[in-house]
Amino acid sequence: MTEDASRTDPAAAEESLPVVSQPSTQPEGSADVWGVVLAAGTSTRFEGRNKLLQTVGGQPLVRHAAEPLLAGHLTDVVVVVGHEAARVGEALAAVDVRVAENPDYGEGQSTSVRTGVDVAQRNGADAVLVALGDMPSVSVRTVARLVATYESGEYTALAAAYRGDRGNPVLFDAAHFDALRSLSGDVGGREILLTAAESALVETDDPGVRRDVDSPGDVLDN
Repeated sequence: MTEDASRTDPAAAEESLPVVSQPSTQPEGSADVWGVVLAAGTSTRFEGRNKLLQTVGGQPLVRHAAEPLLAGHLTDVVVVVGHEAARVGEALAAVDVRVAENPDYGEGQSTSVRTGVDVAQRNGADAVLVALGDMPSVSVRTVARLVATYESGEYTALAAAYRGDRGNPVLFDAAHFDALRSLSGDVGGREILLTAAESALVETDDPGVRRDVDSPGDVLDN
């Protein structure tokens, strides 16, 4: 299969993405990368409760999702809320994040991506690092690896990986902001990642990039 053909077939495209463990060139540093945490969903599979407010180690799940980005020396972090926005915002009151409300969250994840990208773009971001609010185990080192790989100047679209399997967070250069803002429905930036010419998976050795919380049994504190 040719490279062009693989980019039009999602399964083949994912298999064809290079997996990198560290930048092959020295990072330039000082990129203006904003963190975006998607935390607007309705937790439809969580037995009527908002999973983002359930606790892990005594702290709300959504706070665990935001803290690695805060510790990763990003320019700023915005958490996009929607369902039970006030309660989710309260759960984040003790951490230094911006909270942006997405009134259209019922139309799918793409609307939260758009909300977060809008905030970053208005503030002159070079790139966004997008994390999911229901992933509490991503390490700070993973965030740092994604940013360092981006700062090498070789890639414009990146996703964290564990043992070669794609996970989250993902990082997109400003060149992809218009495409991210034009997404619709319950999708993130997967298609952009798989079709961008300068995209890669970043091996993190972090199982947390593949671990999300779907049901009450996935939460350590109940």
